[in-house]
Amino acid sequence: MNSAVIEVLAPRYGIAWYPWAVQYFFLIAISYSALLLTVPGLLFGKKNYESLAKVALLVTVSCTLVGPVALLADLHQPLRFWHFYANLTPWSWMSIGSLLLPVYLILVVAYAWLAWRPAMQVQAQGEGWIAKLSGWVSLGQWCAPRWMLVVAGLGALALSVGIMVYTGAEVAIVKARPLWNTHWLPVMFVLTGLVAAAGLVILINRLMTGNDQEVNEQSLKVIVVTMILSALVAALWISEGITGFSPSVEQAFASLQRNPEWRAVAIYGLLVGIALTLSAIAMLRRPGWIGRSWIAGLLAVHIGWTFRWMVLMEVQTVAKNTAGYYHYAIEAGSSGLMGIIGTFGLWLAALLIIDILVPWKKSLQASSH
Repeated sequence: MNSAVIEVLAPRYGIAWYPWAVQYFFLIAISYSALLLTVPGLLFGKKNYESLAKVALLVTVSCTLVGPVALLADLHQPLRFWHFYANLTPWSWMSIGSLLLPVYLILVVAYAWLAWRPAMQVQAQGEGWIAKLSGWVSLGQWCAPRWMLVVAGLGALALSVGIMVYTGAEVAIVKARPLWNTHWLPVMFVLTGLVAAAGLVILINRLMTGNDQEVNEQSLKVIVVTMILSALVAALWISEGITGFSPSVEQAFASLQRNPEWRAVAIYGLLVGIALTLSAIAMLRRPGWIGRSWIAGLLAVHIGWTFRWMVLMEVQTVAKNTAGYYHYAIEAGSSGLMGIIGTFGLWLAALLIIDILVPWKKSLQASSH
């Protein structure tokens, strides 16, 4: 009896998204999450949340300005961004995002301008080039009615919901990747974005505003609540795979079976999440520990970024057409390590430029007295 050997060849596809995408998803998530943290203090006018709002607004603006730069870089040919507008495809989440993002950026900048304008008008009365620049940017000494700030803030919030939906949906709709194809992924993007935003607020608060204890306490509360919700969402996702309720989650589990690296990642994520939650709770229960909240802040930012790296980069190493995994080694060039460092460097530059030109710290101190 003759036997025949049939060799099946499956092509190996290169990764579609590079670390630039991780940077964009990370920064834009912090942007819309920090925007939410400004609502009680700036839009509702609650005095005990004004300090939190001012720090969160600085985080929002800096991340909103830099995030789209990383997105353009991820297009591989940044100058082709105009194709989104020349060839509109309403059924594409990416195309929808190209319409939402510029309007969101404009509204965030307008919101921040209206919030910072009174302090800039005062600064414009001084001497020097910064005073002259403040006078030019503030467009004179006329008084802007509060409703303008409220309208800009509500508009930015409305667009931020669209950003949340499109950034989650454009990944979750990919059926070829069971690890992406779940309705829980957009929710986790939002929750981990809130965790990272609150952590970054704590770090900025420590480094740039004198480590306001009330800001730390409010941010730690956000971290605790969102980490508990994240754990609940993760448990629901796992239960869907175990019970067979979601075939996609079942396939996701099957694609990772007997893989020690992914098992180690899951254990690591669980331990870091528990460490962050317990440390934040301990700091809230012991007021003397609030000064060390920067530790929780670092962990929170780490979780927000690492979650996106695992979802966007490591999931691409799981073979779609064959068993096994592809090896991905991060490059040293602009599409790899230097791109990551460069994006964070650009964000730091934006943060420092705003800090030099905008007297947001004076308005922060005025609101706290």
